[in-house]
Amino acid sequence: MIKTDILERIADPLLAWSHAGRRMLPWRENKNPYRIWVSEIMLQQTRVEAVIPYFERFMEVFPDIRSLAMADDDLLLKNWEGLGYYSRARNLKKAAIVIMERYEGRMPDTWEELQELPGIGSYTAGAIASIAYGRSVPAVDGNVLRILSRLRMDEEYITRQNVKKRVEEELLPVMPDDRPGDFNQALMELGATVCIPNGEPKCGECPWKELCLAKEHNCMGDYPKKEKKKGRKIEPKTVLILKYGEDVAIHKRPERGLLAGLYELPNLEGRLSEGEVIGRLREKGLAPIRIEPLPDAVHVFSHKEWHMKAYAVRIDELTDADTYKKEDYLFVHPKETEERYP
Repeated sequence: MIKTDILERIADPLLAWSHAGRRMLPWRENKNPYRIWVSEIMLQQTRVEAVIPYFERFMEVFPDIRSLAMADDDLLLKNWEGLGYYSRARNLKKAAIVIMERYEGRMPDTWEELQELPGIGSYTAGAIASIAYGRSVPAVDGNVLRILSRLRMDEEYITRQNVKKRVEEELLPVMPDDRPGDFNQALMELGATVCIPNGEPKCGECPWKELCLAKEHNCMGDYPKKEKKKGRKIEPKTVLILKYGEDVAIHKRPERGLLAGLYELPNLEGRLSEGEVIGRLREKGLAPIRIEPLPDAVHVFSHKEWHMKAYAVRIDELTDADTYKKEDYLFVHPKETEERYP
């Protein structure tokens, strides 16, 4: 049985704790809905400390909704480079276009309208509506689900959508009408700095240490309950560093799917031998004159792993421009990839 009555006592100690020691973050300087929106999207899957420099750089390049809606796709992705989950950046632009067309450039202020925008779910909508516009709506993410699970020794799996919906409904009546944004931010802050996901929670610093059932029973590590994830799919790849003079070949990925629209080193499915690589390159109209094996590498995504074999290949004179265009190979100086290509 979940102790729902505990929720009636969480607001006052939580807000007092937050007021005494909240972190100063660049998106908290004012209640600008655009800055709050971008920060919340960046903070998905990414720690606050890592986000700050990216956020500040992004705001310099795209200071408002209009500039984001008009952004060049390569420039947008270049300024997202390093944050990962690039669909987040594409959805930001899609939503900015909708806001310009449907709302004359002003971000909608209701929880329901915000959720109609690309890339905005109930959590992000709740954060924007409560912090920027003072709406009494919850903002429930993994942090909030974790701390409330420990607080109440909730046995249900927090990865299930119905559990998130239930927690949103349970929080509504206990949110302070005059400070909903502060309440939501304090919940986020508590999960990020005290009731942390990995390692020992800092129970001595917690404003709920007298209320928390997991603390009382010394079983904080047993919560929250999560269903086991499926194992990652292993995908073998052969990656090629194709060199022509000082230039190196890059290849643009398809506009849909994993890492859509980003540039990468050319690669082939499977772990190919030197002879197989040379044969494939000749089929593409390239003339390899030297091939050198490189150390293996692994890149881990959330749902798959690339196990990569690699070769550095020196290419002779480029003769068939149509082939390269068809294959979408670009031979560029490495410095260009730092400045231009995402």
